[in-house]
Amino acid sequence: MTWFKVDDTSHAHPKLLRAGNAALGLWVRAGAYAAQHLTEGVIPGVVAQLYGTAPQARKLVASGLWHAHGHDCTRCKQPPAGDYVMHDFLIYNPSRARVEDERAKAADRQQRARERAAEQRNQERNPLDSSANRPRIDDDPRQENREPSANQIEFPEDIAGQGEPSQRDEVDPSRSPRPDPTRPAVPPTEVQQASYGSTPAVPPSLRPLRDALTAAGVVVEWSLAEADWFRLEAIVKRTAVPALVDHAREQWRRARSRPRSVRYFLPGWTALPPVPAGAPTAPGADVIPLDAARPGRVARAADMFAAALNSPQEHAR
Repeated sequence: MTWFKVDDTSHAHPKLLRAGNAALGLWVRAGAYAAQHLTEGVIPGVVAQLYGTAPQARKLVASGLWHAHGHDCTRCKQPPAGDYVMHDFLIYNPSRARVEDERAKAADRQQRARERAAEQRNQERNPLDSSANRPRIDDDPRQENREPSANQIEFPEDIAGQGEPSQRDEVDPSRSPRPDPTRPAVPPTEVQQASYGSTPAVPPSLRPLRDALTAAGVVVEWSLAEADWFRLEAIVKRTAVPALVDHAREQWRRARSRPRSVRYFLPGWTALPPVPAGAPTAPGADVIPLDAARPGRVARAADMFAAALNSPQEHAR
């Protein structure tokens, strides 16, 4: 966008005063046209007729604001016949070549800015040290590429699968795998070897609960986080195992879908009151049954009618 410049003192300039307001309107509109189309001050005759009248154009020529074809001003170019040229247009406004050069420079700056922005977005989406572009360093023996000792987990020798060499170790021995963060953490108490390799290691203090649940038909997974192991161990110490089994069996029966993990029963077990060992655990075992509810009026009337029919007096009649 280019601008048609008007001097801030033009409101009192003798030429503009001599031309009058009506002709001045034609002069401003024609100047904006010349700036937009880069005519360098040349006003085609058809544009002058479109924006104003012939008397207004003659006033602009008479006041010296415009020049017609054949003028003798040495500072202004000669317009074609029938057209006009604005006096001293190139003194106050840029030439066509200058505007086009500035536009080309601006377009080049904008293109470079877009390229820098695109490169920055590309770097943000694909950082140099991403896992996709970074070479694997698992086998690099250098000290800086090894895992810090603070992040390493010490596993006991008697964890399932770590005691004796497996068949894979004999055929294709390799270095010990890194601990998997998705596997359950080390239980709070001493962990012994599980009954079979795929079963998660259960602390000895929780094995009676596991065996009792399995015997009751409540078969679930026992993969728990470290905090859940502590929580379950505290629940077992506080509440008898039979009470936990009865509660889990009831939840198992009411569940819409079969629970997969023992973690499903933790909220209900936590809410149970303490049950000492040897106390009755079945629901209602420690509750004294009340008398049967008093029958209603209909039931009492039916009983009275039946008794009357079976009385000896009724049979005598």
